[in-house]
Amino acid sequence: MPRRTATMLASTLMLIALLCAGVLIPVPYAEMSPGPTVNTLGEHDGEPVLQISGHKTYPADGHLNMTTVRVTSADYRMNLVEAVYGWLAHDSKIVPHDTLYPDGKTEEQSTQENAEEFSQSQESAKVAALKELGVPVKSWVIVSTVVKGSPAEGKLHAGDVIKAVDGTAVKQPSDVAKLVTKHKPGQKVVFTVVPAKEQAAAEKANTAATRTQDVTITTATSHDAGARRAVVGISAGTDHTFPFTIDIKLADVGGPSAGLMFALGIYDKLTPGSLTGGKFVAGTGTIDDNGTVGPIGGVEMKTVGARDRGARYFLTPADNCAAAAKDTPGGLTLVKVKTIGDALDALKDIRSGDTAALPKCTTKG
Repeated sequence: MPRRTATMLASTLMLIALLCAGVLIPVPYAEMSPGPTVNTLGEHDGEPVLQISGHKTYPADGHLNMTTVRVTSADYRMNLVEAVYGWLAHDSKIVPHDTLYPDGKTEEQSTQENAEEFSQSQESAKVAALKELGVPVKSWVIVSTVVKGSPAEGKLHAGDVIKAVDGTAVKQPSDVAKLVTKHKPGQKVVFTVVPAKEQAAAEKANTAATRTQDVTITTATSHDAGARRAVVGISAGTDHTFPFTIDIKLADVGGPSAGLMFALGIYDKLTPGSLTGGKFVAGTGTIDDNGTVGPIGGVEMKTVGARDRGARYFLTPADNCAAAAKDTPGGLTLVKVKTIGDALDALKDIRSGDTAALPKCTTKG
């Protein structure tokens, strides 16, 4: 066999072997890509995303789209060829598998966590919008979850209202951890609670729950790496009573990042006129009860998805601005926001056409 032919044959066989290896060898990466975007002012699967009853609402036009990211499943193992293709593609991002599923978290666990965060974000969006409108909202601290096998299991229950810890009144969820960690592992801590059933009955009767009970729990040691602090095995959250009904109908979406856009949609529905002036605005960002907008993951994918859908403006959490501005899709203006108030001010400029005044994102933030 001529030397040149033999060399070409060997190179071809080696290339085939490398391609086979690339397809067969799994790599510890996962892919993020643009997911669906949904107009919070419109419909999804045939019904309005925002459904408000018991209060006057107003027609709203334009778009206030929440955005999502699509990710590969926890048990999917990407091969080398797919990873390289993803690295080269403009509309996807390859990240370490542990970034999306840390500590061996299963897809089921991740889905449950995302569902809980999504539910909490809806509640915070309602509170933030109503506070911005000056509508009073009653709130209290509750047991959000109880860890299986923890000291609190069987003693505290999801939905219990936490009135005090060791006699000190609890005003916000973070107070609970602060008061528990004043103890050393193995010491007792006393929770004063209104049982979930009592609270539910009081809400149904539209009265205030008055019966409390003291629950004594022996603290355990935290399993956090490098930490040795007292824990009881619960997470604290906030529950609210609203003066009228606000339902958010959106399935198959998880995580807290739609909070800002839900809050703006609710605000728009409850006020005359149009927030957008008919313009196509999309965005992202967590929101807390006080209207503070927080950062999210996958912002680069969300801006691509928004622009592909037709958005011209993208409300961007301030802490995500630098990352988003590094590769802004053509024709999309990134608007920096830190609070719901910032977003409302930006929307005023957008509908008036005074876009020169908009606080735009830059690669420096």
